[in-house]
Amino acid sequence: MATTVYAAATSSSMAATAVMLPHLPTRTTTARCSAFPTLPARSFSTSIKQVSESKRSNLFQVKAAEDASSAPDANELFDDLKEKWDAVENKSTVIIYGGGGVVAIWLSSILIGAINSVPLLPKIMELVGLGYTGWFVYRYLLFKSSRKELATDIESIKKKIAGTE
Repeated sequence: MATTVYAAATSSSMAATAVMLPHLPTRTTTARCSAFPTLPARSFSTSIKQVSESKRSNLFQVKAAEDASSAPDANELFDDLKEKWDAVENKSTVIIYGGGGVVAIWLSSILIGAINSVPLLPKIMELVGLGYTGWFVYRYLLFKSSRKELATDIESIKKKIAGTE
């Protein structure tokens, strides 16, 4: 493949720079500063109506129709929620647990903000997290026997949560 040398001068105070690029056949006679071939220019229309139906993909039309028909109706969603709420026997417990969850998230946000305001503490916490991650990888993920042990531990925890053990 033949190589052509292009010279480009950036300004009168800077020296000319020679660039070695592979010679690519071009349709025009202008020099390019890239080894990539030029792509033909495309004209994009801003109106969707100008695109003819024959150029549209059938797959696109089917997916659009499926998405439009499977969109949940707001009334159905509210009816579902109302039915589930009516099926709950102890509503006060659900409200207390929900409120407790919101308060716990709020308090943890305040605690994390306080920790982040102490100058060195966030970096120390990052180091502790990295250290624990390294230990976990070494202890449970590095060797095949320890991976099996981790899998059995996870399965036993799943059984305890589900109440089958």
